[in-house]
Amino acid sequence: MISEYFPFLSKYWHYVITSIVLFFLTILLIEKRKTKKIIKKNIDDINFHNSIDNDDCDEQPALSKNLEHIPFEYSRPSEENLLKRAREFYDITNARRTIRFFSKDKVPKNIIREIIRSAGTAPSGAHTEPWTFVVVSNKNIKMNIRKIIETEEEINYKKRMGKKWTTDLMPLKTNWIKEYLTDAPYLIIVFKQVYGLLPDGKKKIHYYNEMSVSIACGILLTAIQYAGLVTLTSTPLNCGPALKKLLERPDNEKLAILLPVGYPAVDATVPKLERKSLDEILVEFD
Repeated sequence: MISEYFPFLSKYWHYVITSIVLFFLTILLIEKRKTKKIIKKNIDDINFHNSIDNDDCDEQPALSKNLEHIPFEYSRPSEENLLKRAREFYDITNARRTIRFFSKDKVPKNIIREIIRSAGTAPSGAHTEPWTFVVVSNKNIKMNIRKIIETEEEINYKKRMGKKWTTDLMPLKTNWIKEYLTDAPYLIIVFKQVYGLLPDGKKKIHYYNEMSVSIACGILLTAIQYAGLVTLTSTPLNCGPALKKLLERPDNEKLAILLPVGYPAVDATVPKLERKSLDEILVEFD
């Protein structure tokens, strides 16, 4: 019966089965290679830390061995004042929005410097402070940054990101044209220091550098909002090496995030979004 309807299969069934088996074996091999790459990366990270530990095991800690510990100065507010301040802070942070339309009006540079000073107060693993904040106001450099990002972003939108990702971005009306990179008076490019360098030139471990820089970026965003300026979080895919070269960053630094900073344009618009309620994000154990 099968040979009547599918003469090809009856004659070449063994080739078809072989092809199917080879197809699934190929898929398994690809997945196995992906898994090996992930495992290798984790092992490399462990070996990197272990190699530094072994090289420097007889040395003093990065901080002073006799680091002084001093009393913590604290004035305890009343519960009423605590609640008042917590609600005031929420009102400030809740007003933060991602802005893609910037005024070209200048912002005093000392304001940007103070904002970054605040970001530098973030906690970090073993007080390694693994961050570098690069501030760009030079028009030519901003234009070069925009060219790098728009070139890669066009490829991202058309090829790398895939249909689902670009479909999810459609309501936000984003694309690879990034006018804010040249309109905003400042670009703050944050780099994470994967490791540091000791005075003798040896590598210094930066524990939890990813988490530490992420916390610093959170404080940076909040400081920008509190100061009365606006920004957006930009994570330009595949732009790290080119931006690193343009901004002359050392080998131990990797791009974390880019923030255009300034005043909003007079006609700036934002999507009408709703944030999750407190009940949706909070789990309590009393």
